[in-house]
Amino acid sequence: MADENMTELGTTGLRRVGGFIIDDQLSALRGTNAVNAWREMSDNDPIVGALLFAIEKLLLHVEWRVDPYTDQDGNSTPADEDVAQFVESCRHDLNESWGALLQGILTMLPFGFSFHELVYKRRLGPDQTDPTKKSRYNDGRIGWRKIAYRAQESRWQWIFGKDGALEAMVQWDPSTGVHATIPMEKALLFRTTVAKANPEGRSILRNAFRPWYYKRRIEEFEAVGMERDLAGLPIAYVPPSLLASNATEAQRSALSAITDIVQGIKRNEQEGVVFPLAYDEAGRELFRLELLSSGGQRQFDTDKIIARYDQRIAMTVLADFILLGHSNVGSFALGTSKIDLFTQAIDAWASGITDVFNDHAIPRLLKLNGMDTARCPKLTYADIGATDLAGIAEFVLKLSQAGAIVPDETLESWVRDLAGLPPADQSAPLSTLVPGLGDSGE
Repeated sequence: MADENMTELGTTGLRRVGGFIIDDQLSALRGTNAVNAWREMSDNDPIVGALLFAIEKLLLHVEWRVDPYTDQDGNSTPADEDVAQFVESCRHDLNESWGALLQGILTMLPFGFSFHELVYKRRLGPDQTDPTKKSRYNDGRIGWRKIAYRAQESRWQWIFGKDGALEAMVQWDPSTGVHATIPMEKALLFRTTVAKANPEGRSILRNAFRPWYYKRRIEEFEAVGMERDLAGLPIAYVPPSLLASNATEAQRSALSAITDIVQGIKRNEQEGVVFPLAYDEAGRELFRLELLSSGGQRQFDTDKIIARYDQRIAMTVLADFILLGHSNVGSFALGTSKIDLFTQAIDAWASGITDVFNDHAIPRLLKLNGMDTARCPKLTYADIGATDLAGIAEFVLKLSQAGAIVPDETLESWVRDLAGLPPADQSAPLSTLVPGLGDSGE
């Protein structure tokens, strides 16, 4: 009975064939098809591009740091601080900037996942000609040389173990055609979600795919309709014999040529039509080409339809605040609330990034250097988004006046740090700098 309790019987339910994931309900969003769809949406749609740009710039603006290990009482030893400083130095000793690394990691948002290969180096100083040893530091320790991004388009397949655990990714180089197997022990996998243990995560654009698809089609119809409205609808009148089922080869060829002319009529610098001029025995015209112009407006307002789909696309990632100001609806307060929700979503993605570093990258780095992996430092980040200083000031003032809190040095230090102000002069406490802050209201 005890052995049965130790045995895993079920699976995550992830649908896959060998190393290929087929879990999405739409075949158009499986494997390479999905990667192509996410890239087209990211590269060509202005709303998708705007929301991805906003997320990327917010996360690039965040202050990232490595904090030392702390015990239950929040205390660290000098050795813990030394290890944290070492990891922090490795973060800034990559062959690319931390910002460039984050840009690669954030491709997990449109694609669902981002795969990076860990490449190490021996830190032997800046004068080394060998890039595998060149470093800002000359301490002989092992650091990160690259946390190299591997493009989603180059993912060939995944390798799973017998228990369903992910063991490696097989990459296909589109330039050389060479396949390389990268084990997970040498990689970092960032995902938007870990549901079903799917290594490909789930694109944040997945719920936007349907409105994006219809919006793109409507824009195409709109462009064709505008062209037809400006050029007119071409109509060719031909002898009935050309349309008969027993038409000769010459007649079918003539009909095909006329059809090509009609379909190819456009209003541009090359406009012009060469058309046959022929009459029957009674002098009646056999062929005629006309442009039928449309009158009035279309039944559907495509602007409103496209705007509706734009809003749905932005709503899927709580970023519809970017549309405020482009319509006659939406207040400042509503926009602030939407931005707060958007910021919370970004905070969750930032937390996911730190989890991967803290669970995998940092312990492996410490292990290679013979350091204690039970006392690992943690990658963390500062608050995301702007702080509402006016709101906080009013909140603190009201609590102080109500006697709920009493201003002291700790509160003053916190407020100054929050506002980015210099440390306080101990001879001038906050209660004297802000009139009324120390009043209890009595």
